[in-house]
Amino acid sequence: MTHDVIIVGAGVVGCSIARSLSRYKLNVLVLEAGEDVASGASKANSAIVHAGFDAEPGSNKAKYNVAGNAIFEETCRELHVPFIRNTSLVVAFSEEELPNLRKLLERGVQNGVPGLRIIGREELRTLEPNVSDEAIAALVAPTGGICCPYDLTFRSAENAAANGVAFRFDQRVETIEKTDGGWALVTGTGERFETRAVVNASGCGSAILNNQVSAVKYSIQPRRGEYVMLDKSESGCFKATMFQCPGPMGKGVLVSPTVDGTIIVGPTSEDIDSAEATETTAFGLDKMRRLSTRIWKKIPFRSAITTFSGIRSHEPSKHDFVLGEAPDAPGFFNALGVESPGLTSAPAIGRDMAKWVAEKLGAEAKAGSEVSDDVSLWPRIRESTPEQLAELVKKDPAFGRVICRCETVSEAEIRASIRCRVGARSIDGVKRRTRAGMGRCQGGFCSPRVIEILSQELGIPPEAVTKCGGNSRLCVGKLFDSETRSEGK
Repeated sequence: MTHDVIIVGAGVVGCSIARSLSRYKLNVLVLEAGEDVASGASKANSAIVHAGFDAEPGSNKAKYNVAGNAIFEETCRELHVPFIRNTSLVVAFSEEELPNLRKLLERGVQNGVPGLRIIGREELRTLEPNVSDEAIAALVAPTGGICCPYDLTFRSAENAAANGVAFRFDQRVETIEKTDGGWALVTGTGERFETRAVVNASGCGSAILNNQVSAVKYSIQPRRGEYVMLDKSESGCFKATMFQCPGPMGKGVLVSPTVDGTIIVGPTSEDIDSAEATETTAFGLDKMRRLSTRIWKKIPFRSAITTFSGIRSHEPSKHDFVLGEAPDAPGFFNALGVESPGLTSAPAIGRDMAKWVAEKLGAEAKAGSEVSDDVSLWPRIRESTPEQLAELVKKDPAFGRVICRCETVSEAEIRASIRCRVGARSIDGVKRRTRAGMGRCQGGFCSPRVIEILSQELGIPPEAVTKCGGNSRLCVGKLFDSETRSEGK
């Protein structure tokens, strides 16, 4: 079968492109190397919706950051994704840093960021009483926000699937070659896929694909950022996202609330050799702790509930997003080097990339009545009133069986997350869709029940259930078989 479009990569950018392309009369397939959507950088980032003052004026980063921010709230409303426009503050700690704030202000004005201003010590203290005594000024960006990045990715994929887009997982594209009708892609499983057009949104693998088809070569430098998550008991310590003045390796260590009530601290910034090196390190976490105390002197790391890291795909020659059709490879479109502010930019990149591909293929837009708004919603009991919960339990008793106590997630929600169009197939897949396992105990109590439900829903033995695909199995065998248990031995 020949597809009209194949998107390589099911991160937030790939899924945003898929959702926008689903508005056209096209046969679209998404190939993802991982076992789920948001299995790369989209699951491990700061969850910040950037205002757009940091990017170089005239760059793709500047253009798509501001454009993405402008439509982000509407996009999240359409997809029923949590979003808070909580303001961003870039904090200066010395007189020497004040020129950096003024430079960011000027750059932001050039980029078209609304509402920027610089405030002094007293107003900063009024806005954020817990900020370090060393802070003397801050750049205020009222359009800054926070969201749920994996929810945005998953709901974009669900809506794309509702409009006909197909998804295939565990399909790492190894080779791509030109054919008479377009392109042929071969994955690590040996399967061959043919298509009229390709959209390369494969993150750290994007340069490898581009360099197989184009004489315009790129490289990707994997850049790791390590984070700490603080428990909800620290909620309210800061309202805004607190940045430090940026350096050559990025925006520095930040402290920010999340839409779920926790506090995120990080990231570090370290160039590494492997895009698979997502482990946290003692050196990185210690560096992150030291740097973050500039913002919050008495930061309560005793309240840490987890640490994690994410890998950004930095393109070192351009330091910018590479977007659009390769000049010498007709029908091959890049979304390459999309690092921060890639999350913020994703809705705008998706919109424009879909338009370019549709124009290339001569595709018509679907009529409004042909487009579904469905994103596979299900009730969340933690958000329900007692009366609403009683009605839910009356219809389905599984809503009354709480599996994750930390986050108040029911059996019914977990089953719904597996049964939806682009459903969970692993413990982490359930976690990202429902928050089961994201609380204080980090799945210590609910994981066995989640494994049991996944086993039932997917029709596989419990020992075949994985944490995040591949060989990440939590169960190695059985203590008792059913016959032994029935005999009471």
